[in-house]
Amino acid sequence: MSKKSIVIGTLAVIVAAGAGYFVARKQSSGSSSADIATAQSLLSASRAGASGKGDAASLTAALTGKTITVKPGEVIQNAVNQAQPGDTVQVMPGTYNETVYIDKDNISLLGVVKEGQWPVLDGMSKLNDAVLYSGNGIRVENFKIVKFKGNGIMGQAGNNFVIRHNWIENTGVYGIFPQFGQNGLIQYNVLSGIEDAAIYVGMSDNIQVDHNEVHGNVAGIEIENSRHAVVENNMVYDNAGGILTFVTPWLPIKTTFDVIIRNNFVVNNNHKNFGAPGSIVSGVPSGTGIIIMAAKDVIVENNVIRDNKNSGIIVADHKSFANITIDPDSDPYPDRISVLSNLFSNNGYEPMNEIKALMVASLTQQGPDIVAVGSGSGSCMVDRAAHATLGISSWATTCAKTTSADIVTLLLDKPATPRSTETVTKGEVLYKGICAGCHTYSARMIGPPTQIIQALYAGNPQGIADYIANPTKKREDFPPMPSQGHLSPEMRKAVADYMLTVKK
Repeated sequence: MSKKSIVIGTLAVIVAAGAGYFVARKQSSGSSSADIATAQSLLSASRAGASGKGDAASLTAALTGKTITVKPGEVIQNAVNQAQPGDTVQVMPGTYNETVYIDKDNISLLGVVKEGQWPVLDGMSKLNDAVLYSGNGIRVENFKIVKFKGNGIMGQAGNNFVIRHNWIENTGVYGIFPQFGQNGLIQYNVLSGIEDAAIYVGMSDNIQVDHNEVHGNVAGIEIENSRHAVVENNMVYDNAGGILTFVTPWLPIKTTFDVIIRNNFVVNNNHKNFGAPGSIVSGVPSGTGIIIMAAKDVIVENNVIRDNKNSGIIVADHKSFANITIDPDSDPYPDRISVLSNLFSNNGYEPMNEIKALMVASLTQQGPDIVAVGSGSGSCMVDRAAHATLGISSWATTCAKTTSADIVTLLLDKPATPRSTETVTKGEVLYKGICAGCHTYSARMIGPPTQIIQALYAGNPQGIADYIANPTKKREDFPPMPSQGHLSPEMRKAVADYMLTVKK
């Protein structure tokens, strides 16, 4: 075993044994497994609340749904098609070469791990996605997911989700990707080999991301255009960038705020950036522990941030970040960032040229634990004199909030209601929940900007609807688009109509 492996193994033990207070506070008495009660209660609440009732009768009815078992040689999708709200699809160990679509509410997709053997979703480097869900109250647990070209587990406007205990490798663009969802728990997953973000929370609210291990990705964990999120007790190492908290311009949701990043190991994030050239994530400098771009009201507390060669933390505005197209409707500045007690060590030992220039201007040879570039206001850092800093001379040395320990979680006390189309069109919900994760209006992400699609398909929404059902790779500089053939013709037409009319 290499010295590096020993270090990583030791850190993993420390996380499991000592990261502590979250598990202790959330665990039910008598529970033998950390935080199982959290996932079960959230799932149960979502099931009970799906019908608008929270009484014991509706909860009991949901919990007594039938279990449909899938064995090797059978098709998981067939079982999902048979399942009714409240049912569990139980998948036995074996290899399954398919994409699973869940477009109904309150379905549990649970793998069975037996004698070390997992149920494996294997995309054979041919299929785009492993699991796509658009229902509310979805649970996905205990799967090994490998060799997909698009995403491991993707949520499309589904609320009250639980994604736990999955092992995800080499699934293309994203590993776990809830988009436009509310009230979700992502925990105890291991992810590696992802070309963008291993865990990517997009345009979502009230999210808990904890006790995950992410390594060997471009970005480890990304909270993008999302609000009310806690990222804690995660092992984040050997990515190009460890934890990202972004406002990406030109998305329908324009803000990121109320984010807590605490009790994480953010270590040795020096992997080569292998993101798609020209995309925003390709601008993430290798060797950076935490990046905060244009987000507001972010607390960074009690993290171990070390051995990141570029910088421990970078705080930036839109004008200072690579591959950003300015959106006049997005506030480009990071405000009210609170860096509380953290352990910094050996960061910034091989910084990028831009940081080297800041070091020369500051007459220092010490690489930074934290560097701020561009503008912003209301930020603070405690114990500033004890750490190597650049660009934060205007920050306060005391913070109004000295700890976030009083905030256990930002999950909702009651389940979120399903997305409504009473005030918006079905096409708008679909666009935000599906398309906007890869297409901004005028900036490049994973797919081409919506503006370009509008020019190509002007007056031809049916052409878009047909293409998203059976996409073909048209551009060498973009990854292939995953099929949305699970959407009905009516839904594909609705989102195509909206895409051609959206203005920003």
